[in-house]
Amino acid sequence: MTQPSDIDRAQAFEVERYKFLLQQLHTVNENVYRFLAIYQTLATVLVGAALTLFVRWDDWKVERGTAQIGIVSILALVTVIAAFTVLLIVIGVVTWLDYRREECELTEVAVRPGYRKAPDPRNFWRWYETYIVLFIVGSVGIMWLGAAFVLLPAMS
Repeated sequence: MTQPSDIDRAQAFEVERYKFLLQQLHTVNENVYRFLAIYQTLATVLVGAALTLFVRWDDWKVERGTAQIGIVSILALVTVIAAFTVLLIVIGVVTWLDYRREECELTEVAVRPGYRKAPDPRNFWRWYETYIVLFIVGSVGIMWLGAAFVLLPAMS
């Protein structure tokens, strides 16, 4: 039985490492959509609860001030969930950049110099994560504006 050469082992290791890096990049990309789905679900349920409180507070014999505090508290919770979601997305982008850097370093040695170009963070405006973060921040802003200028004044 012949032993594989050190070159064969190194190449096998590089191939397995490359497969791992590609799998990690794929997982990081998928996680963004998971985080967005969780945010959308929680935000929808909580804002629905705030709107239900707004519509029914008088029928439920809840004091106006208590109902207003409830609405603000629900929006504060939505804001915390949004901030956590944005944090996870930003960490995912940093992780993705790190895996891509590692992929480029591996291909520099395993394939040829310049085979894979490293991503440029200045191109953030082309990344879908940028627009997901803008959506989350914008939706929270609209919720707060709606509460401040529509819901809470209507309860007075």
